[in-house]
Amino acid sequence: MRLVLLGPPGAGKGTQAAILSEKLGIPHISTGDLFRANIGEGTPLGKEAKEYIDAGKLVPTDVTARMVEDRLTQEDAQGGFLLDGFPRTVEQAEILKDLLAKNGHTLDGVLNFEVSEDVVVERMLARGRADDNEETIRTRLGVYRDETFPLIQHYGDDIISIKAEGDVEEINERAMKAVGR
Repeated sequence: MRLVLLGPPGAGKGTQAAILSEKLGIPHISTGDLFRANIGEGTPLGKEAKEYIDAGKLVPTDVTARMVEDRLTQEDAQGGFLLDGFPRTVEQAEILKDLLAKNGHTLDGVLNFEVSEDVVVERMLARGRADDNEETIRTRLGVYRDETFPLIQHYGDDIISIKAEGDVEEINERAMKAVGR
């Protein structure tokens, strides 16, 4: 099963991805983890990404896409994956489509974890991180909405909406049911 995970910060994607990965027997591939691994291992892509990060810039789509492509060719991802953090834009969605098509694959779906802004703010404030205050969180949610709405439109009928409010088990049951498991 090849799935993309969407949802605002604080929607519980990471928590659900860990459970889904185990239950479905496919790896959770997070772009944040890919960046850390490539930078930590000093790979050519990691060095390239680190230059942008150290300069306070976003890592360009090209570099991120090459990291994702490399990860998707690894043996554990051959039977499927949960992709978290890529794509973030319609351009990246088209790149992913092309990467998969090279190997005769398509996405099986796009899980969109839906949660109200108030619940996100409550969850993120509860984490107690220094950089999480209500204004910052709401700004990040605005950026997410602006960047992700076109992606949701792009995927259209491939979107599988998951109500991401309630306890972890309830949300996971909804997700498993939505992917037919």
